[in-house]
Amino acid sequence: MKFIDISRDMLSTPPYPGNPETVIRPVSRIEDGGASNTTLISACVHTGTHVDAPLHFLEYGISVDKLPLDCFIGPCTVAEVKPGPITGEWVDNYFPRLCQRVLLKSGGRAWFMDSAAEAAADLGIKLIGTDAVSIGFHGSQIKPHKAFLSREIAILENLFLDDVEPGDYFLAAQPVKMGGIEAAPARAVLITGSCLY
Repeated sequence: MKFIDISRDMLSTPPYPGNPETVIRPVSRIEDGGASNTTLISACVHTGTHVDAPLHFLEYGISVDKLPLDCFIGPCTVAEVKPGPITGEWVDNYFPRLCQRVLLKSGGRAWFMDSAAEAAADLGIKLIGTDAVSIGFHGSQIKPHKAFLSREIAILENLFLDDVEPGDYFLAAQPVKMGGIEAAPARAVLITGSCLY
């Protein structure tokens, strides 16, 4: 088996514009006489590779800990898309079919138009992922997110897919268990050569 880490580092990845900066503070250090190394972090849960749950944009949506784990574990398809808007025409002609987990590779520069998000969400997927910081465009986030989240489709954002060829893989990308909130960091990994297919 080969494991491909497609996560971005939560502590070094810039936050989404307008979100708070990540702060790292040592609590104790062995080199300073402490019994252990202990660190406190303050970070937005939408920093780095993370999962959005329905609660992110839906007042009564489920929180990230309530999303079924099978959304994040199983066969997936990595599909390449050109930078810029993802249109309904692209979804109709090129969006992978017969796959419940789809990751979009664009060099971090593609986003869903409202109608395209609706069309993709209607295809019966469990998870949509992107190497962009968001599935929507800055200033136009609500409708693309709601298209997926209103159907309880998990959103996996800010992936690192630069070194990944389009094709079929096995995905493991569970969010950290954080009860009652709208998102959580995830460690996303693609597996090839696995007997789990």
